[in-house]
Amino acid sequence: MVTAAVNDQICCPEESAEKSADDVWVGLTRDRVPVAEAIEWATVAYCGAVVTFTGTVRDHNDDLTGHRTGITGIDYEAYDRHVEPRLGRIARAARAIWPGLGRVALFHRSGPVPVTEASVLVVVSAPHRSEAFIAARFCIDVLKESVPVWKREYGGDGTSGWVATGNRIDDVEAAAHRWCRDRNEEPAP
Repeated sequence: MVTAAVNDQICCPEESAEKSADDVWVGLTRDRVPVAEAIEWATVAYCGAVVTFTGTVRDHNDDLTGHRTGITGIDYEAYDRHVEPRLGRIARAARAIWPGLGRVALFHRSGPVPVTEASVLVVVSAPHRSEAFIAARFCIDVLKESVPVWKREYGGDGTSGWVATGNRIDDVEAAAHRWCRDRNEEPAP
């Protein structure tokens, strides 16, 4: 079981009706991503490393022709009913590959997100930094390939457009297997 956002309210595992038997906390939210809360939750006595990746909205992007354009915000659209289950599968795959992991938290925003605010969060705790770093990298890379979230950028000149990533939304297991194969890691069972 994983803990998630319930009715768009972020619930810590201890507060949720669904307790997390495997130390996973995931969510899709229109509110701010709970960065500090996730770090605090992931910090456990047997883990000496907590690695955090926070993806924030930046004030520029390069368009398809390589020209830098100003960005005032991003609007994320998600296929809601698939996001949290996929985030949970990513976290469990990381825990299967690196069984020593402590806790894994994965969040993504939906809706409008202004410049400098977090749009995606990965927090991984582990006894040692090497497995925390690699597991966090795995989580964000597989998330980007397998979680159905798209973004529309808004420019300072009043224009907007969907961002073409070139990535197709893939199955979590296929994306995880490809990530492991490309880095000579053991694939998730």
